[in-house]
Amino acid sequence: MEQFKKRQFAFLLLLSCVTAITFGIHAYLLHYLANDKTFFFPVWQIYVFHFVVTLVFYTIINYVFSSGKKQIFNLFMGMTFVKMILAILFLLPLLLSDFENKQPDVFNFFIPYFLYLFFEVFTITKFLQKQ
Repeated sequence: MEQFKKRQFAFLLLLSCVTAITFGIHAYLLHYLANDKTFFFPVWQIYVFHFVVTLVFYTIINYVFSSGKKQIFNLFMGMTFVKMILAILFLLPLLLSDFENKQPDVFNFFIPYFLYLFFEVFTITKFLQKQ
Protein backbone atom coordinates (compact mmCIF):
# COMPACT_ATOMS: atom_id res chain seq x y z
CA MET A 1 0.00 0.00 0.00
CA GLU A 2 2.99 2.27 0.49
CA GLN A 3 3.79 2.03 -3.23
CA PHE A 4 0.18 2.99 -4.01
CA LYS A 5 0.43 6.15 -1.91
CA LYS A 6 3.84 7.05 -3.32
CA ARG A 7 2.70 6.63 -6.95
CA GLN A 8 -0.58 8.42 -6.23
CA PHE A 9 1.11 11.45 -4.68
CA ALA A 10 3.67 11.67 -7.49
CA PHE A 11 0.89 11.42 -10.09
CA LEU A 12 -1.24 14.05 -8.33
CA LEU A 13 1.69 16.44 -8.26
CA LEU A 14 2.55 15.81 -11.91
CA LEU A 15 -1.09 16.05 -12.99
CA SER A 16 -1.50 19.34 -11.14
CA CYS A 17 1.57 20.77 -12.86
CA VAL A 18 0.48 19.57 -16.30
CA THR A 19 -3.02 20.96 -15.72
CA ALA A 20 -1.73 24.35 -14.57
CA ILE A 21 0.64 24.66 -17.52
CA THR A 22 -1.83 23.52 -20.20
CA PHE A 23 -4.63 25.60 -18.72
CA GLY A 24 -2.38 28.65 -18.65
CA ILE A 25 -1.33 28.20 -22.26
CA HIS A 26 -4.89 27.50 -23.37
CA ALA A 27 -6.34 30.50 -21.53
CA TYR A 28 -3.56 32.75 -22.84
CA LEU A 29 -4.13 31.66 -26.46
CA LEU A 30 -7.89 32.11 -26.17
CA HIS A 31 -7.47 35.52 -24.58
CA TYR A 32 -5.27 36.82 -27.36
CA LEU A 33 -6.54 34.90 -30.38
CA ALA A 34 -10.26 34.56 -29.67
CA ASN A 35 -11.01 37.42 -27.32
CA ASP A 36 -14.18 38.41 -29.17
CA LYS A 37 -15.51 34.82 -29.35
CA THR A 38 -18.11 33.58 -26.88
CA PHE A 39 -17.77 29.95 -25.85
CA PHE A 40 -20.45 27.65 -24.48
CA PHE A 41 -18.14 26.12 -21.86
CA PRO A 42 -15.63 28.16 -19.87
CA VAL A 43 -12.11 26.77 -20.23
CA TRP A 44 -11.80 26.13 -16.50
CA GLN A 45 -14.80 23.73 -16.60
CA ILE A 46 -13.13 21.71 -19.33
CA TYR A 47 -9.92 21.42 -17.33
CA VAL A 48 -11.74 20.52 -14.11
CA PHE A 49 -13.51 17.73 -16.00
CA HIS A 50 -10.27 16.40 -17.45
CA PHE A 51 -8.40 16.71 -14.14
CA VAL A 52 -11.06 14.86 -12.13
CA VAL A 53 -11.64 12.08 -14.67
CA THR A 54 -7.91 11.50 -15.15
CA LEU A 55 -7.27 11.46 -11.40
CA VAL A 56 -10.13 9.04 -10.70
CA PHE A 57 -9.15 6.67 -13.49
CA TYR A 58 -5.48 6.65 -12.53
CA THR A 59 -6.42 6.06 -8.88
CA ILE A 60 -8.54 3.03 -9.84
CA ILE A 61 -5.79 1.58 -12.04
CA ASN A 62 -3.15 2.27 -9.40
CA TYR A 63 -5.27 0.62 -6.69
CA VAL A 64 -6.00 -2.48 -8.77
CA PHE A 65 -2.34 -2.76 -9.69
CA SER A 66 -1.24 -2.29 -6.08
CA SER A 67 -3.65 -4.94 -4.84
CA GLY A 68 -1.81 -7.57 -6.85
CA LYS A 69 -3.47 -7.71 -10.24
CA LYS A 70 -0.72 -7.02 -12.76
CA GLN A 71 -2.76 -7.37 -15.97
CA ILE A 72 -4.52 -4.03 -16.20
CA PHE A 73 -4.71 -3.56 -19.97
CA ASN A 74 -8.38 -4.59 -20.16
CA LEU A 75 -9.21 -2.30 -17.24
CA PHE A 76 -7.43 0.60 -18.92
CA MET A 77 -9.22 0.00 -22.23
CA GLY A 78 -12.59 -0.24 -20.49
CA MET A 79 -11.98 2.95 -18.57
CA THR A 80 -10.87 4.70 -21.77
CA PHE A 81 -14.23 3.71 -23.25
CA VAL A 82 -15.99 5.08 -20.14
CA LYS A 83 -13.96 8.29 -20.51
CA MET A 84 -15.26 8.65 -24.08
CA ILE A 85 -18.83 8.24 -22.86
CA LEU A 86 -18.27 10.83 -20.13
CA ALA A 87 -16.83 13.21 -22.74
CA ILE A 88 -19.97 12.85 -24.84
CA LEU A 89 -22.15 13.41 -21.77
CA PHE A 90 -20.11 16.51 -20.91
CA LEU A 91 -20.57 17.87 -24.44
CA LEU A 92 -24.24 16.87 -24.69
CA PRO A 93 -25.62 20.24 -23.52
CA LEU A 94 -23.58 21.93 -26.25
CA LEU A 95 -24.56 19.42 -28.91
CA LEU A 96 -28.26 19.70 -28.06
CA SER A 97 -28.26 23.48 -27.78
CA ASP A 98 -29.06 25.97 -30.51
CA PHE A 99 -25.63 27.58 -30.02
CA GLU A 100 -24.53 28.86 -33.41
CA ASN A 101 -20.91 27.81 -33.90
CA LYS A 102 -20.16 24.63 -31.96
CA GLN A 103 -16.88 23.72 -33.64
CA PRO A 104 -14.59 25.99 -31.52
CA ASP A 105 -16.09 24.56 -28.32
CA VAL A 106 -15.56 21.02 -29.53
CA PHE A 107 -11.93 21.82 -30.37
CA ASN A 108 -11.55 23.51 -26.98
CA PHE A 109 -12.62 20.25 -25.38
CA PHE A 110 -10.90 17.62 -27.50
CA ILE A 111 -7.44 19.14 -27.74
CA PRO A 112 -6.97 18.85 -23.93
CA TYR A 113 -8.81 15.50 -24.04
CA PHE A 114 -6.13 13.98 -26.22
CA LEU A 115 -3.34 15.66 -24.25
CA TYR A 116 -4.69 14.14 -21.03
CA LEU A 117 -5.15 10.76 -22.71
CA PHE A 118 -1.52 10.84 -23.85
CA PHE A 119 -0.49 11.82 -20.32
CA GLU A 120 -2.46 8.90 -18.83
CA VAL A 121 -0.92 6.39 -21.23
CA PHE A 122 2.55 7.78 -20.61
CA THR A 123 2.33 7.68 -16.81
CA ILE A 124 0.70 4.25 -16.63
CA THR A 125 3.25 2.81 -19.04
CA LYS A 126 6.03 4.41 -17.03
CA PHE A 127 5.02 2.84 -13.72
CA LEU A 128 4.32 -0.53 -15.36
CA GLN A 129 7.81 -0.59 -16.87
CA LYS A 130 9.36 -0.06 -13.43
CA GLN A 131 7.79 -3.31 -12.28
